[in-house]
Amino acid sequence: MIAVLVVDDSVVVRKLITDALGGAPGISVVGTAANGQLAQAKIDQLKPDVITMDIEMPKMNGIEAVKELRKRHRTPVIMFSTLSAAGASATLEALAAGATDYVTKPSNVGSIAESVAAVREQLVPKIHALAKKGGPRPTLRGPQRPLSAPGRLAPPKLPARPARPGPAAVRRGPQGRVDLIAVGSSTGGPDALTKVLLGLAADLPVPIVVTQHMPPVFTKMFAERLDRSTPLRVVEAGDGMELTAGTVYIAPGDKHLVLQRKGTAVVAQLSGAPPENSCRPAVDVMFRSVAQVYGGSAYAAVLTGMGHDGRVGAKVLRDAGAEVLAQDEASSVVWGMPGAVVQAGLADEVLPLDRIATGLLTRLKVGRSAAVAR
Repeated sequence: MIAVLVVDDSVVVRKLITDALGGAPGISVVGTAANGQLAQAKIDQLKPDVITMDIEMPKMNGIEAVKELRKRHRTPVIMFSTLSAAGASATLEALAAGATDYVTKPSNVGSIAESVAAVREQLVPKIHALAKKGGPRPTLRGPQRPLSAPGRLAPPKLPARPARPGPAAVRRGPQGRVDLIAVGSSTGGPDALTKVLLGLAADLPVPIVVTQHMPPVFTKMFAERLDRSTPLRVVEAGDGMELTAGTVYIAPGDKHLVLQRKGTAVVAQLSGAPPENSCRPAVDVMFRSVAQVYGGSAYAAVLTGMGHDGRVGAKVLRDAGAEVLAQDEASSVVWGMPGAVVQAGLADEVLPLDRIATGLLTRLKVGRSAAVAR
């Protein structure tokens, strides 16, 4: 049985979370606390497997509580955030302080029962995945589409879904020159992406496209945070943005990121097509479009995350001649997405988080006369 401690200053929210988890198999709420200060003592007493943590609380808020907790424990912490700019900013700060993941508080729901169901749908899979992991590890060119009018692309059309990947493939050596890096991530992704981008140089000779599972508002705040803290220029992708070297494009929440060729340029297009793998943005959608536009000159990386989003897209990329890197199990918060790629035999390389940036830079040197400076 997974023991959960619920920390929130609102009696209503504590009851909401307790009710949401009450009927979930294999989960038991062993205690509650009204603020971070009270939570510290209960953590030592109850030894929970997972903690849910509010952000805004009196005496000791959620961010302060996470910082204090990380001095002594590796217990996974799921932040309970509001779907707002302030909530997104605070949540990203909590993740940087050592929180493991987050969920958003229900909004625009019609009843208590719907709120409970919404919380249960978000929380239960995360709790099971994080408890199984046992806590976070230490931080350490394709076809051109027609134009609908002069200078304007036709509405983005998502590449068709291919069949499920087949048996394991054999690892291959470096192919040719890489002109784009595509990255997919989810749970634990914000921290992993930050570490990877910190290891890259501002004069990176290729653009990077990223699908990180995040809701609207959060992706914009995340891009701004990465832009401030890493050497590269980082933006939330927008319709019609031309991809340029040394820039990272983050798929916006609730929109798939699709690449399209426009003459000699490649531009980002956003799609509201249905979710795939219960995700929008979805890594599979982005990977398929990357395969169509870049073929074998793309290089993909699948980082920590729940589920298997990216596995089918990785197969499409490899069939197009591209290479795929996966984060290893030991350094992943959850080895769902990269594990699915590895287990399907689709990973050309499996690396720990602290070696991924170096691996990317080394790979980028192939086919270029000058070495890529670190």
